Amino acid sequence: MAPFTYTAQPTRVVFGAGALQQLGREIERLGAQRALVLSTPEQADSARRVAELLGPRAAGIFAEARMHVPIETARAAREEARRVGADCAIAIGGGSTVGLGKAIALESERAGFPLLAIPTTYAGSEMTPIYGLTEGGVKKTGRDLRVLPKTVIYDPELTLTLPLGLTLTSALNAIAHACEGLYAYDGNPITALMAEEGIRAAATALPRLCRNEHDLDARGDALYAAWLCGSVLGSVSMGLHHKLCHTLGGSFELPHAAVHTVVLPHALAYNANAAPEAMRRIARALGTAQGPLSAAIGIFDLARTHGAPTALRDIGMPAEGLDRAADLAVQSPYPNPRPLERAAIRELLQHAFDGTRPG
Repeated sequence: MAPFTYTAQPTRVVFGAGALQQLGREIERLGAQRALVLSTPEQADSARRVAELLGPRAAGIFAEARMHVPIETARAAREEARRVGADCAIAIGGGSTVGLGKAIALESERAGFPLLAIPTTYAGSEMTPIYGLTEGGVKKTGRDLRVLPKTVIYDPELTLTLPLGLTLTSALNAIAHACEGLYAYDGNPITALMAEEGIRAAATALPRLCRNEHDLDARGDALYAAWLCGSVLGSVSMGLHHKLCHTLGGSFELPHAAVHTVVLPHALAYNANAAPEAMRRIARALGTAQGPLSAAIGIFDLARTHGAPTALRDIGMPAEGLDRAADLAVQSPYPNPRPLERAAIRELLQHAFDGTRPG
């Protein structure tokens, strides 16, 4: 076996139906007294439920989280945390809300400002030290252990009301983390095992959820997949797929999970010949036939078969923005199995825009 380095992320995970009821105990473990509860406007009721569970430990609610964490929203949340004297934050929701919590933790004047995450989607952001902020139409990301949630509560019951469309794109977003982890230059056997199992768990949960959105076991499997795939993302470097999705989402305000869903098969096709072992493992996890483009085709068909979007034009991408997106994608170097070629990336974006099946 080749030598490798693996660093485990120091996050406590509480998993299971009804796990939300352990929230008070988990806040005590963090040594926190005043929690600012974060959510999107759409999940304000969930934030209020969390605040009620906390009782006097709830310092307030900030229900203004937005996609891609606009810098203005981050600044407003930090100011609110200072105003109410919060010594921790609780993020209930998906990647947008967790991202807002990370922005507060990153700039908090209090050393070690803890973040507790309660995911209600399958974004996986809660398992990573990766943060992102959007300013002037450009989304910039970074890594800092200060933003890694100290505790994550996974309660499948909280995902039962997640609409099927978002369920599909959110789970495919999670799969994207694992796919990139399998060909990351700094990957290792541990993250590879987690990645393959995460892809398998998500891919087998989706057909069951399409048959019955309220299948609690399938919801649990999808959360389990999100945990694994997010852990992979938090341990390795991101490549072309994530770079493109951050560019498209931040610059053109496209829905985060849907962008991942549409772009992933085309990013895999771009990298297929340069990462054959990763593609073999992805195809195996999906249960598809083996071949050079089996991973890309398998992801595309998984999305299309279950009604997820497969074309950028269908999720709000303007055709005139494709050239700018290709330019942004190659502006700064980052690791990827295949060298970044502007013309080939522009072609990739065209296929994604049109919804062309790989191969």
